[in-house]
Amino acid sequence: MKNDLPRFNNINPENIADDLSQLLDDNRTAIDALLKLPHYTWQNFMAPLEDLNDKLNQFWAPVGHLNSVINSPELRKAYNACLPKLSDYATALSHNEQYYNAVKSIAESETFSSLSVAEQKAVENELRDFKLAGVALPADKKKQFAALTKKLSQLTTKFEENVLDATQAWTKLVEDKKTLAGLPAHAIQAASNTAKKQNKKGWLFTLEIPSYLAVMTYADMQSLREEMYNAFVTRASDQGPNANQWDNTKTINEILTARFDIAGLLDFQNYAQRSLATKMVKEVSDVLDFIQKLVDASLEKAKTEFEELKAFAKKHLNLDTLNAWDIAYASEKLRQDRYAISQEDLRPFFPEYKVVAGLFSTAHKLFDITIKPVNNADTWHPDAKCYAVYDASNTLLSYFYTDLYARENKRGGAWMDECRVRRRTDNGSTQIPIAFITCNFNAPIGDDPALFTHDEVITLFHEFGHSLQHMLTKIDCADVSGINGVPWDAVEIASQFLEHWAWEKASLQNIAEHYKTKAPIPDALFEKMLKAKNFQSALQMLRQLEFALFDFRLHIEFDQKTKAQVQKILNEVRQQVTIIPAPEFNRFQHSFSHIFAGGYAAGYYSYKWAEVMASDAFSLFKEKGIFNKEVSQKFLQTFLESGGAKEPMDLFIEFRGRKPDINALLNETGINE
Repeated sequence: MKNDLPRFNNINPENIADDLSQLLDDNRTAIDALLKLPHYTWQNFMAPLEDLNDKLNQFWAPVGHLNSVINSPELRKAYNACLPKLSDYATALSHNEQYYNAVKSIAESETFSSLSVAEQKAVENELRDFKLAGVALPADKKKQFAALTKKLSQLTTKFEENVLDATQAWTKLVEDKKTLAGLPAHAIQAASNTAKKQNKKGWLFTLEIPSYLAVMTYADMQSLREEMYNAFVTRASDQGPNANQWDNTKTINEILTARFDIAGLLDFQNYAQRSLATKMVKEVSDVLDFIQKLVDASLEKAKTEFEELKAFAKKHLNLDTLNAWDIAYASEKLRQDRYAISQEDLRPFFPEYKVVAGLFSTAHKLFDITIKPVNNADTWHPDAKCYAVYDASNTLLSYFYTDLYARENKRGGAWMDECRVRRRTDNGSTQIPIAFITCNFNAPIGDDPALFTHDEVITLFHEFGHSLQHMLTKIDCADVSGINGVPWDAVEIASQFLEHWAWEKASLQNIAEHYKTKAPIPDALFEKMLKAKNFQSALQMLRQLEFALFDFRLHIEFDQKTKAQVQKILNEVRQQVTIIPAPEFNRFQHSFSHIFAGGYAAGYYSYKWAEVMASDAFSLFKEKGIFNKEVSQKFLQTFLESGGAKEPMDLFIEFRGRKPDINALLNETGINE
């Protein structure tokens, strides 16, 4: 059983590019030898190829992770030097007709039906991906496709670098304590610590999410909120305090142009069609209809929510005009007025040690797994921790790393990524999967533990849900093991599903205790939590639908000949679905990494599509009991163990006995009330 852990501290940026070149050359030589075989089978061709792919993945996954969490000039240079090499390698393989014909011969052989379900699915996916990579194109178009693919890889990396650099470039030093009015003590202390680290007197605020959100939500001084908002929504753009310095305008246009050109080479009308070729939803019109149904269901309620907010802000906050930088602040005041609760009331009840232990306890109760820390594991930063996962018979199933705090040179947001995939190795043993879980929460302050908001607890549960699908898979074929091969619009099901346990009283008892008194969350506070759960849920729904519709329309309609088309489409979408007006200088799209640097291009709708399925799946637990063994084992066997070997809709029907119902989400969010 292969279970050794990566040696992160052995990764030397100076050697990465040369080591990768050698590895790619070795792989090419091995693949050339395989292609000389007289005939091809899973065992003599696909299995050795899987070994080669895995070797490359195990080299590159830690490098890519380090580039995201401890970005440095040396690492960035090495990472960027590798992108063209990887692109050339992948494109050459995907355009190799001999390779394609070898896989095709396996699919057409008499022995294909004797392969496992996972192996058959892997072969089918491989053939599909060959076609989507342009294997059937004539030589001149293959060359064009290869150049576009390489360029796109470099452009998306450039986009993310611009966002990171722009985020880190702006800070706000506050020297007058009166300016801090309204801010929670932890936010003030964190800003003080940040200032001290830079040898400055006062309080230093940054555009990292914990710092930014604290100001936007709680700062009484409107001018401070406005200044922070302006800096945040203009990052990497032609607007704001650092206008044009890391401007992503050209990068966005080049990314979209490359995607449309790639789609055109493959005879798709647009990139949205190309995107859906690997997803659950197959028709562009079906995605647009799905988004529109949710818009229609939410719009009137959202209008009411916004009118209530405006009336409250005018009456109680003397805000005759509700500006974009007032929304979070006024909403928090309304929440406190209506429910007498805020995220800050809950923060003392969610110390990291209790939340993490409670998360592990929840996973144990649901899926009979035990999680133990791995002492002395090699990590990339003191904040990072390593854990091992065991089943009920104490067999090692997987490892995962957590890196939970925001810091300099770390990409913003929260994500799960694979470090190593489960698979059957060439000697017949099982390779243990490894996951990365990354967040950007407040670090501990002084002698106190890190204290999370309830929103952050939900985020942690979300990312851990992703990792469970990666770590608990029973599939031994790498291409469809864990999260691999899962259609992108189904990949959020496990993560959004697990979020529900951050709301349930029976699981909250294990997650929450006051970090000083060790008292559980009082019943009265829990009741307030539940009452406030769907506060402004229709406005939040429309915000996500704005992102989804903008993303999808952009990848249907983009035309490089039309000037400022990205902004034009965003403005049209906002007219259609947005209740809260955005200022003209807002350049949200310039830091929309999900679609310009991540995997969500023409796929942001996936969050809501998967959330419908997750809500409907959880409704069975609400019927039978949230720790019901029979139901949790059924969810484990369908969604968590099956990887990408089976179609998600088939798994859902197997679990729920029917197709998903959109009303499950609308009921849960209170929009149907």
